[in-house]
Amino acid sequence: MAKTNFIDYVKIFCKSGKGGAGSTHLHRTRNIPKGGPDGGNGGKGGSIILKGNKQFWTLLHLKYQKHVFAKNGHPGTGNNKTGANGKNQILEVPLGTVAKNFETGEVIFEITEHNEKKVLLKGGRGGLGNTNFKSSTFQTPRFAQPGEPGMEDWKILELKLLADVGLVGFPNAGKSTLLSVVSAAKPKIADYAFTTLTPNLGIVKYRDFKSFVMADIPGIIEGAAEGKGLGIRFLRHIERNSLLLFMIPADSKNIKKEYEILLNELKKYNPELLDKGRVLAISKSDMLDDELIEETKKELPENVPCVFISSITTMGINKLKDLIWAELNKPEI
Repeated sequence: MAKTNFIDYVKIFCKSGKGGAGSTHLHRTRNIPKGGPDGGNGGKGGSIILKGNKQFWTLLHLKYQKHVFAKNGHPGTGNNKTGANGKNQILEVPLGTVAKNFETGEVIFEITEHNEKKVLLKGGRGGLGNTNFKSSTFQTPRFAQPGEPGMEDWKILELKLLADVGLVGFPNAGKSTLLSVVSAAKPKIADYAFTTLTPNLGIVKYRDFKSFVMADIPGIIEGAAEGKGLGIRFLRHIERNSLLLFMIPADSKNIKKEYEILLNELKKYNPELLDKGRVLAISKSDMLDDELIEETKKELPENVPCVFISSITTMGINKLKDLIWAELNKPEI
């Protein structure tokens, strides 16, 4: 998934179809010159619908589709014939897509299952034909309802990646390197901050043909929840992860303090993130000998499973996989 092709935010203008007008037709034949009303109802306007597709991983296909229009309903006709419904406009989106109101930011709904369909903008109802208004005292109504107008509005579509494990850490903590080692993903790797500008997904193979999905999220800095660095743009992807893997390099000045800063940024963004399972990996541990590792263990935060790893030498990688798998499959209390 190339970084230029990963689009997780689009703004689109949607307009649903208007309903068809009801018919005011009066029945006329050679033998019945003054028949009663037989105007059919109008067809309903087309709706804008989102449909989940598990084959999609990005909103790229909607990036340049700024305007989405559904078809209008057809008017009713004589002989009580209802007009054809307007064609719905169906937009296929990846699982984890959230639809929002552009003006208020209010969440309308989320798409989380394959082939799941939800109406983003409803089409107008068709108008009733004059047949519906006849009665014993009013036998020849010469009026019908117009169709309801369609709706139009700007909508926001945001993607929250669905992954089992989300990597959390400061820039240049080794997250992309780890993902490239444990999966077939090929994220950009370099020795400077903010190498990763878009999320990357990788499938990690485990024992006995098992696997889990890992997401590399662009690095967090202190103040990210207030918009610093890359801000909160990518923090939303962490909301979908079952387990958070915190990564702090072994040469950090204060591992416990960095962990608390990361945890605090998640808390400020969404306190519910603290309810997720956590694992701590001390990256770049190949620079530590056994004595330094024992000293470093004294500085680690409490109540979080921890493992020392090196993506370069593969030190602790299998142990990390075992720990992640155990945490993902831990029975709920």
